[in-house]
Amino acid sequence: MFKFGTRTHIMGILNVTPDSFSDGGDYFDLEDAIYRAQQMVEQGADIIDIGAESTRPGAEKVSAKEEIKRLKPVIKAIKDKVSIPISIDTYKPEVAKAVLEIGVDIINDVWGLQWDEKMAEVVSEYDIPIIIMYNARGNKERTSIMEAMTDFLNRSIKVAKQAGVKDSNIILDPGVGFGTTQEENLEIMRNISELKNLGYPVLLGTSRKSMIGHILDLPPKERVEGTVATTVMGIMQGVDIVRVHDIKENLRAAKVTDAIVRKNN
Repeated sequence: MFKFGTRTHIMGILNVTPDSFSDGGDYFDLEDAIYRAQQMVEQGADIIDIGAESTRPGAEKVSAKEEIKRLKPVIKAIKDKVSIPISIDTYKPEVAKAVLEIGVDIINDVWGLQWDEKMAEVVSEYDIPIIIMYNARGNKERTSIMEAMTDFLNRSIKVAKQAGVKDSNIILDPGVGFGTTQEENLEIMRNISELKNLGYPVLLGTSRKSMIGHILDLPPKERVEGTVATTVMGIMQGVDIVRVHDIKENLRAAKVTDAIVRKNN
């Protein structure tokens, strides 16, 4: 689906939720979601990642039934309007199966196949890419964040491969901000290149997150420049996909950085 290594791919975030940390409620209406998806394509997005349950700390859990109810009309409408791949941000196998039935291209699992290992079976059955994210929530017993991340992702990769998921369908995400402290987030940013040693493409999702807010002391929608800085740092360390709210600004930064660091490709 993607040729990694030649350029950075831009994944646009589309939250059809009332309570996401940055854009909650902005695209809960179907027409608003369609408009935003078309806008992201016009601005240069390569993938649209749709979420129907907020994963911010303290957010209310959503049932699989409600998540599917929110997602299906949006997916169907957007697929009629845009031609780029659609990813769904979910950790529930029943939700994944329901959306894959209507033509979704990628699953983005914030629990790295470890919330419910049936997710790996679903991904394998449909032979689609899976984004496996490191999630530190509930795990306070760690001395090194990079060691903890590597151990977690190796377990996830094992789950995936035991279910028959192809190596070519695995993408890794360091999970910035998911149960990690501010210092750990900065440590991850300094050492993302270590993930490349696992042998898979890497996605970075730092867009408008609290890591940036703590540094700049600004609300989410004013963290664009901070996000761009992390995008550039990520690309310089080999990141293949950046998951962002602000397509235009991050794409421009990615193009310049790619021209510098991917000069031999």
